Amino acid sequence: MPISPENFKFIQDFARDTAAIVMEPGKEYLAETRLTPIAIQAGFKTLDEFVAQLRTNRNGTLFNEQVIDALTTNETSFFRDFHPFETLKQHILPSLIEQRAGLRKLTIWSAASSTGQEAYTIAMLIRENFPELKDWNVSILGTDLSPTVLAQARQGAYSQLEVNRGLPAPLLLKYFTKVETKWVLKDEIKKMVEFRQMNLFKPWPILPMFDVVFIRNVMIYFDIETKKVILKRIRQCLQPQGCLFLGTAETTLNIDPEWQLATLGRATIYHNRPALAVAA
Repeated sequence: MPISPENFKFIQDFARDTAAIVMEPGKEYLAETRLTPIAIQAGFKTLDEFVAQLRTNRNGTLFNEQVIDALTTNETSFFRDFHPFETLKQHILPSLIEQRAGLRKLTIWSAASSTGQEAYTIAMLIRENFPELKDWNVSILGTDLSPTVLAQARQGAYSQLEVNRGLPAPLLLKYFTKVETKWVLKDEIKKMVEFRQMNLFKPWPILPMFDVVFIRNVMIYFDIETKKVILKRIRQCLQPQGCLFLGTAETTLNIDPEWQLATLGRATIYHNRPALAVAA
């Protein structure tokens, strides 16, 4: 279904104001492709009729969640890009375990967690490689804007195609059970992760102080000002020795100078820049 220029402009504004999603001119095809199934299912004959209904309910919830769900890119996979998880295993977690030995507590955040593969990857990595953490208080939080993807994440059930993407066969056989056409995570991994709905663009709820934050491959969809706000908020809930992982196409450079980057292994991580000492 085609969309009129006026209604595409409305969808652009709606996506930006609701979820900070930037839809550039020329992306009309994206709106048409992703919103047409919703319009058809709802009984509208044209996409413009559907958008007219969305306009009248802009502050309601009739179609809002469905539209944002459709416009959000929920691409993810187990052990995506590999190197961040290898750095987490080889460098970050051993250092944090040493630093937190007195507290015996670690808190990790997988932001924009989509259907949960990243958060569960971290959980499996910890269970597989750090048996000493079994008696620690290890908290992994996964958050996402979409209630649809969060529902799947909480189920921990994945198709053959989804587990084929990045998940090593030994971990599949060890931590999943085949149930009909799905591979379902065992409770020992699922219980390590809590999933909550959260809009990064809106005011944040009260969050714990994190040792590690993954917010990968999501800020590429935001404008500069939104990136600045999000990076500042992350700094405020990151432990002094904590670190941030971004996507390979993302950086804090020329956005937020309070971050200091470092290369560990084949991954780039970011720390809060140390405060300058003040002379007496």
